[in-house]
Amino acid sequence: MPSSTSAFSPASIITRLRAAGCVFAEEEARLLIEAARIPDELDHMVDRRIAGLPLEHILGWVEFSGLRIAVDPGVFVPRRRTEFLVQQAAELTWPGAVVVDLCCGSGAVGAALSAAVPGIELYAADIDPAAVACAARNIGPDGGQALAGDLYRALPERLRGRVDVLVANAPYVPTESIGMMPPEARLHEPLVALDGGLDGMDVQRRVANEASEWLAPGGHLLIETSARQAPETAGILAQNGLWVRTAFSEEMDATIVTGSTRQIRRN
Repeated sequence: MPSSTSAFSPASIITRLRAAGCVFAEEEARLLIEAARIPDELDHMVDRRIAGLPLEHILGWVEFSGLRIAVDPGVFVPRRRTEFLVQQAAELTWPGAVVVDLCCGSGAVGAALSAAVPGIELYAADIDPAAVACAARNIGPDGGQALAGDLYRALPERLRGRVDVLVANAPYVPTESIGMMPPEARLHEPLVALDGGLDGMDVQRRVANEASEWLAPGGHLLIETSARQAPETAGILAQNGLWVRTAFSEEMDATIVTGSTRQIRRN
């Protein structure tokens, strides 16, 4: 790569990124420099970042739960807070468990669960074909299957009543709030991965409505939501006959509501 005195020096890149509003300009500059093979490529990558493209789409990957997850352009970028969903699900998962990652996006949650609990039978599903193709690359090496379709319609019928752990990072942003999201999300990620309907709960309701048909006895549904929406998410799961528990992580600013076909007992 070019020397520190060139027009493409780390200092000059940091300055350009910071001027464009990149909060973590130093870290982003380091990642872009490491990823670029020649100065012209680096300049192009920096220009794309300044234009507002997500860093992860430029690099082609994101670090998630200690893994490098492939993220193609136009595919939802997994957030760090969703690592809490993985942590909560891993506590309820065991080798051989049937795990389904609905609204899987890049397949990051499924891939991280497979790494945390080796030997699971993993299925990831999304309505977006681009996301499914990306998920296939991320979960395929561990034997997972990526499936295209609208929620449960994507799953093979043989899984009905056999799913031990069902995770869903379904879209939960209210439609009217989409316009207030950062440009790199609302302009470069698929709307179907962001828009949760009028109150943000539309997809969560659809997931909960059929969950009991797909969960095994003693199975668990874990849904990522916001702290503000958590009581309503919990109510939706309870209305569908599930035992409900809500967990918060202040460190990750994350909220997970779990609905189980039997009450979770903890020591």
